[in-house]
Amino acid sequence: MRFQGSDRYVATPDLMLAVNAALTLKRPLLVKGEPGTGKTMLAEEVAQALGMPLLQWHVKSTTKAQQGLYEYDAVSRLRDSQLADAESVAKVRDIRNYIVQGVLWQAFTAEQPVALLIDEIDKADIEFPNDLLREIDRMEFHVYETRETIRAKHRPLVFITSNNEKELPDAFLRRCFFHYIKFPDAETMQSIVDVHFPGLKRELLSRAMKTFFDIRGLPGLKKKPSTSELLDWLKLLVAEDIPLEALQSADDKVAIPPLVGALLKNEQDVTLFEKLVFMQRHNR
Repeated sequence: MRFQGSDRYVATPDLMLAVNAALTLKRPLLVKGEPGTGKTMLAEEVAQALGMPLLQWHVKSTTKAQQGLYEYDAVSRLRDSQLADAESVAKVRDIRNYIVQGVLWQAFTAEQPVALLIDEIDKADIEFPNDLLREIDRMEFHVYETRETIRAKHRPLVFITSNNEKELPDAFLRRCFFHYIKFPDAETMQSIVDVHFPGLKRELLSRAMKTFFDIRGLPGLKKKPSTSELLDWLKLLVAEDIPLEALQSADDKVAIPPLVGALLKNEQDVTLFEKLVFMQRHNR
């Protein structure tokens, strides 16, 4: 199997090479990059292109590695044990009725190879990736309650995304193939926009792209607008039928664009941008 891109996702040659390298090495693909650069969507598109079901595990700050394997529902078993009917008594005797399979268990026991997305692994505590080392490396884990070992029937294609909120342990990194999705240049960005808005007028796209990259180039921004935010902004421009003149001032200087709230997401950045516009208008 090789990933050659898809009609809905603009994958650069180095990104396709990274996906295929992970397939060849049979190692997880660790993908980093700015939020909104398509890390999660990459897993979805690769799975669809290769004809593989996709299982997703969206990590939160409270997520524990054990939840990806299985959870033992002791509370439900205790509650059922307090009931007198024969059905509850029979259920309580078999502890397997209270084992809740996690995403990794489902991926390991699937009848066909699947893609597995572990999304935003850096949100969890530092021990989370360490706790998954053995399972990801050996593709097996032990269920202590039932005294059985779950082994992968097929090695899943694992995607792991990170927004660099925390450093990942070296031992974990050693088991992955790493790729950093660089922010798209103007040409790549235009290809991405063309996928989502194939009928967009060229002049509108040209002015919108110039405004977008002008804002991203502003020094001191707390949060630079991302690819997904550009797509949201373009969608609003089309929906509201914003005229071309509103996107750029007559003297071609930077102007505050309409619906700027789709691009700038905090008051410090809006204020900074307004100051830049004011200074340019007064030739400071």
